[in-house]
Amino acid sequence: MKIYTRTGDLGQTSLWGRSTEKRVAKNSARVRAYGAVDEANSVIGVARAYLHDATEIDATLEQVQHRLFAIGADLSNVSPDRENRTTDSDVTYLETQIDAWDTELPPLRQFILPAGSLAVAHLHQARTVVRRAERESVALLETDPMLLPIVKYLNRLSDLLFVAARYVNHLDGTPDCTAKF
Repeated sequence: MKIYTRTGDLGQTSLWGRSTEKRVAKNSARVRAYGAVDEANSVIGVARAYLHDATEIDATLEQVQHRLFAIGADLSNVSPDRENRTTDSDVTYLETQIDAWDTELPPLRQFILPAGSLAVAHLHQARTVVRRAERESVALLETDPMLLPIVKYLNRLSDLLFVAARYVNHLDGTPDCTAKF
């Protein structure tokens, strides 16, 4: 199988599923949403490459990456009878991780800068890309309310990445750098 198909050379791509909307512009709202999810997945992969001793965080982020692949597939599926792979239990899993890591951290009383090690910097970058993926997915809710579990997951994932960044700094003995403004 070849990697290239040449079918997208004129700026269109295909979506999954049974629908009249099969070929869409590569800058359509749906393609922007799953493209941002794909980008977030890649940035998380870079962050994981720098998580040398944080095996618990790495394992959680690997699960997140698998879920993001499913979310990308769901966002590209336009079948009216589809079932999303992301559920409230996936959101609960993220909340459980957030709560566990957050209990180890000093209380947050001020805004902090996205700073620290390379892993932390990439976790913060991933957080901002996930926020964009969330915004792009929210834009689809009006026409596709089935995407609500995905929006919830992305919202909570950005929280998890924020806490993970703080937690990695904490494990490294690096204090939060408070914002001065």
